[in-house]
Amino acid sequence: MSVAMAVCTICEGIGLVRVVDGEGKWVSRPCQCQEQERENRRLSAANIPTRYRECTLDTFEIYHGADPSLSEALLTARRFVDEFPAGTAGKGLLFTGTMGVGKTHLAVGVLHRLVRERGVRGLFCDYRELLKRIQNSYNPEVRTTELELLRPVFAAEVLVLDDLGAQKPNEWVWDTVALILNTRYNDRQSTIITTNYDFQPAGAGRLTDTERAAREPSLGDRIGDRMLSRLDEMCVRVRMTGKDCRTGVKRARFG
Repeated sequence: MSVAMAVCTICEGIGLVRVVDGEGKWVSRPCQCQEQERENRRLSAANIPTRYRECTLDTFEIYHGADPSLSEALLTARRFVDEFPAGTAGKGLLFTGTMGVGKTHLAVGVLHRLVRERGVRGLFCDYRELLKRIQNSYNPEVRTTELELLRPVFAAEVLVLDDLGAQKPNEWVWDTVALILNTRYNDRQSTIITTNYDFQPAGAGRLTDTERAAREPSLGDRIGDRMLSRLDEMCVRVRMTGKDCRTGVKRARFG
């Protein structure tokens, strides 16, 4: 069965068009269709989940009565894109806040714009899924190695690490987080992180059992205080406060 291929009516498939430059001379330049194709390939390689592919900075809605921190977070995200890469100098962003306030939307929005407008090699990684894939690589029946899984994570100019701290902590989790964050820190690669946990150190050694049971876990509890300190060097903190839009403004409904 044959498949009809669409051909650009401007460049007729050769990828170049003839235009007159500022000096009145005819020159060749890449057709816009070719740039669009390259942009689409970069976005596909960024591995943004289907649910978030339409999440851009322009579609981030500030609902009526929203906490001012949401507008400030959007402004910070836009400023990061505008200043990248010279003004950001390898720094990233750390979006913190409760579920449903739009942390992932903004993180993907930044990634989306950098990939489209700056030609950045970007990558989206779900923290919990990445750890599971690394653990699975230890299975002798799986042909993918840990290094092969982590190579694109290390190589991405901009990495979105979504839901940091979601995995139950243990020594292996801490070591893996340390490997990822330290490698990107040393290579001065920007990392954009979202987490539901407050940016506070671990309190296990300073609390009684009763106090520990009553206290909400912090990011330090989930990734360790050493990596919490590293994040403070790597990322600008962006605290987002508000109601869960998934159960309110964006609650699922028919029609």
